[in-house]
Amino acid sequence: MQLLTERLRIVPLTLPQLDSWLHAVPALERELGCRRPAPPCGEFGRIVEKQRTVAAGDAEHYLFHTFWLLIERAGNEVVGSACFKGAPNADGEIEIGYGLEPGWEKQGYMSEAVRALCAWAGQQPGVRHVTAETAPDNLASQRVLQRAGFSPCESGASRWRRECP
Repeated sequence: MQLLTERLRIVPLTLPQLDSWLHAVPALERELGCRRPAPPCGEFGRIVEKQRTVAAGDAEHYLFHTFWLLIERAGNEVVGSACFKGAPNADGEIEIGYGLEPGWEKQGYMSEAVRALCAWAGQQPGVRHVTAETAPDNLASQRVLQRAGFSPCESGASRWRRECP
């Protein structure tokens, strides 16, 4: 499975692909036909490891736990990643997180990816809202969320929300 946008191929990683991303990047490059998936390290690496563990234990909601690589279609280069931070809660909410590789900022890739991921999520059973959290001073992330149809939950808030159709 993958999502296609005008400029991106958005690929949810399987458990073996998550392992490759963490420990064997060349194997992941070959399998996905992409270039430069920077291995997650430091705090981000610990987040990916945790999500991998949760994904392994929840096959029914796997796509809400894995990471999705954002691959630029023209050059097959990994420009970033995104994830949902768990299955829908009782209120039908899921949270999205995302990040771009250096050099790919301010080109609209993340807005494109977040819109596509939210559209996919809105078609899944039990999903009514997508939320996101960003620092109040992270204007670039706020612009991504605005372009993807999110609204702040309150004035100056770090929580954002988008209704799913």
